[in-house]
Amino acid sequence: MLRKLLIANRGEIAVRVIRTAKALGYRTVAVCSEADAKAMHVEMADEAVCIGPAQVSASYLNSNAILDAARRTGADCIHPGYGFLSENAAFATACKEAGLVFVGPPAAAIELMGSKRRSKIAMQEAGVPVVPGYEGNNASDDELIIAAKDIGYPLMIKASAGGGGRGMRLVESESELAENIKRARSESKQAFGDDELILEKAVIEPRHVEIQVFADSQGNAVYLGERDCSVQRRHQKVVEEAPSPFVTPELRQAMGEAAVKAALACNYEGAGTVEFLVDKHRNFYFLEMNTRLQVEHPVTELITGQDLVAWQLRVAEGLPLPLAQDDIHLNGHAIEVRLYAEDPAHGFTPQTGPLLEFKPAAGEGLRFDTGVRSGDAITPHYDPMLAKVIAWGRNRDEARRRLIRALEDTTIFGVTTNRHFLSRIIANETFGAGEATTAFLQQAFSDDPSLQPQTLDIRQLALAACVLDHGMSGQSAWSNAPATMTPIKLATGDSTVELLVTRSGNRLSVSMGEVRHTLELVSQRDGLLCIIDNGVRQTCQYHRQGNSLYLQAFGQSWSVRDITHQPATGPKGVGSGRIQATMDGAIIDVLVEAGHSVRQGDTLVILEAMKMEHPVKADRDGIVGEVHARKGDQVKRSQLLVEITADQNAERESTAKP
Repeated sequence: MLRKLLIANRGEIAVRVIRTAKALGYRTVAVCSEADAKAMHVEMADEAVCIGPAQVSASYLNSNAILDAARRTGADCIHPGYGFLSENAAFATACKEAGLVFVGPPAAAIELMGSKRRSKIAMQEAGVPVVPGYEGNNASDDELIIAAKDIGYPLMIKASAGGGGRGMRLVESESELAENIKRARSESKQAFGDDELILEKAVIEPRHVEIQVFADSQGNAVYLGERDCSVQRRHQKVVEEAPSPFVTPELRQAMGEAAVKAALACNYEGAGTVEFLVDKHRNFYFLEMNTRLQVEHPVTELITGQDLVAWQLRVAEGLPLPLAQDDIHLNGHAIEVRLYAEDPAHGFTPQTGPLLEFKPAAGEGLRFDTGVRSGDAITPHYDPMLAKVIAWGRNRDEARRRLIRALEDTTIFGVTTNRHFLSRIIANETFGAGEATTAFLQQAFSDDPSLQPQTLDIRQLALAACVLDHGMSGQSAWSNAPATMTPIKLATGDSTVELLVTRSGNRLSVSMGEVRHTLELVSQRDGLLCIIDNGVRQTCQYHRQGNSLYLQAFGQSWSVRDITHQPATGPKGVGSGRIQATMDGAIIDVLVEAGHSVRQGDTLVILEAMKMEHPVKADRDGIVGEVHARKGDQVKRSQLLVEITADQNAERESTAKP
């Protein structure tokens, strides 16, 4: 009998595993980096051990430190969660050699399925349909370029050891191939320590449908329905739902049986996910097998009524699966979105800083899986996911309505998030019709307002003015005093606005030029502003932090800075040539030197943050002056990296033209 479980992970998945383990009577052990010393998963566990500094290579990827933590606490089993060491065959072997039970599949299965090249070959031999491509052993750049001629374009470059879209590139033509191979190798090496690549024919606008499988040590294997993960950005999942609106009962059975066949072919044990691409004719092709619990496993739990972590622990104990295939039934519909600290209006740039307030919405059919709370700091060291928001309904539309409301009613202040972007996806007609493919975000959704910088309207500015309440000389903001008129100056984004606020009793009128908006105040306390706007009573949540004001209403969030009493400053230059880091991270490549001529949009520096590469580009044409960044540097957001000066020769030529 196993008694004490060490969770070799952090964040929401560590919290998720701890909850089930405690419910089943296990003692729990958390591990943490120095940056996570006060994290939620640390406080929830019975015991915790610090295993190193913030860098994942020195902490959450440090298998020796994790095994030492298990020894020191007397843990007899280890759950790896997802990411980090969850699909590391060497770690699974090391656990076994240390006398610990690894809550996952055998090392041999992890090793086989961890290689896109070898797993694809194994699936071909097992009779599972695969996408045509090239899987040469440690193929060189030249071998890949030659193979691409036979495959044809468009094609996909994929990291053999990859996942989560890292080391993956879509190549439309031969002229793009060499540079994309270079970038894919670099990203794969950074993310997985392995730069082996394979090529696959690109299946255009497919569905991404995956099957949840489970197997035990007695040779039993079942599938628990499918999940549709077609809504993706840069090959990373954004929305997951179960069941798929595209999959028929016949297709579900065919894919499920193929997934079980894949699991049995590698002597699998525990939870696994077999991912398929499905074309518009419902032909399906093996993509990869993830030998761990998936991020999106909650949607399967909600429609099957099963606790998949409990299943994992049961299999780890050597017990048979709790249900046979005929006992597994699907009920209702579930949809999950990944709530990130990122800015969709600025290229989904990850956001860091204090999470001033975080209150998940409550309601029927809702589930939040999170590892953060109000007051936590969002750092550049780890994935910027704040929570997984999942809604269940008796049908798909009920699940959609509940999820939209959950996103709109969740309070988040301090960091920009993708919440509005997510709610717009779920409300979108194409998604609502069940017609979203992997091309949805790039095509049908590419012009959505949630992807554009926010311009505050007069109503949003009026609400900010209500809260800021200038010029009252210390008296109550709302009284029967004579009407007062106050100027307010606010900064929003890169611009400033000047407002004129007139108060009379409990009425406030805000003017911006010729535009005016009037509100009637009902109450204002404890971060909640209640107003009557055009005869409609509504509420607005807010949070003040110094001169910054965060507001949330009408399903949207916005923020302003009060600069009424600050000295005047010039607007931020556009195309200034002062190229700054877009986020905290590490410089992994510098592509220019002083004296180089560059054009607006050219990539100057490659910045790595939160496991992804981010190009930093020139904002103007010109000549590179000073380069302040070097490969390997750790930089802060807004740190100056490169300076570009005007090309005087080009300017003289332009001036000289008639």
